[in-house]
Amino acid sequence: MAVRSPNLNVMIRAVEKAGKSLIRDFGEVENLQVSVKGPADFVSAADKRSEQILHEELSKARPDYSFLMEESGEVKGSDPEHRFIIDPLDGTFNFLHGIPHWCISLALEKGDEIIAAVVYNPVQDELFTAEKGGGAFLRHRRLRVSARRNPNEMLIVCGHPGRQKATFDEFQAEMRMVSSTFPAVRRLGAAALDMAYVAAGRADAFWERFINPWDIAAGYLIVKEAGGFTKDYMNNKENPIYTGNVLCGHEFALTEMQGLLNKAHK
Repeated sequence: MAVRSPNLNVMIRAVEKAGKSLIRDFGEVENLQVSVKGPADFVSAADKRSEQILHEELSKARPDYSFLMEESGEVKGSDPEHRFIIDPLDGTFNFLHGIPHWCISLALEKGDEIIAAVVYNPVQDELFTAEKGGGAFLRHRRLRVSARRNPNEMLIVCGHPGRQKATFDEFQAEMRMVSSTFPAVRRLGAAALDMAYVAAGRADAFWERFINPWDIAAGYLIVKEAGGFTKDYMNNKENPIYTGNVLCGHEFALTEMQGLLNKAHK
């Protein structure tokens, strides 16, 4: 079992506290389904409450650090080199519909590197963590990416880029190409958790375009420390956090997926 750094312990305490708030709210969602407007407003408030808890807890422990948050944007601290990147509720639409595939994503960036990461699914109490050079873990169990090599046995996960015709048509082309080789393609609806599943060997690869830094910053390190690879598959860059295009997986899946996605854009 790896020894957790003080920074990672601070991050775990913060996500677990925010997770308790989200679990309470998640328990109320089904009661609101009779209202047309109510659930969405309620979930938006839950999202903001979670972010406030995370910001408060992390600020108390690391008052000088900077923040990049989904709801509140960038908050610069006196220490610009260290920055927490926060998605307080990834998988909002799942949450809204009472589907238990959602999470909190929290990464710590130092300079231009992610050095610590947490992805937490409070419903199942699954805590995925990683530190640079220290491995990736589900609680205290070491994570390794899958060793599957038969496309018929592999599970590929994807994200949806939105409704604009140009992006939707591109996504459809990607989906047709990937599905021609990999029969099992799923859209689960929470990118950070999907990437953690790749690290845990539950899925073999994940891809999405037009994605935000807070959705993938934590997953990026967790996949890397589990022996996987992550890249910007449109521009062939190793670090996709700020480019908006992400592909991750074990080496075999990544190579196969890159070739298929390249063909989709020809």
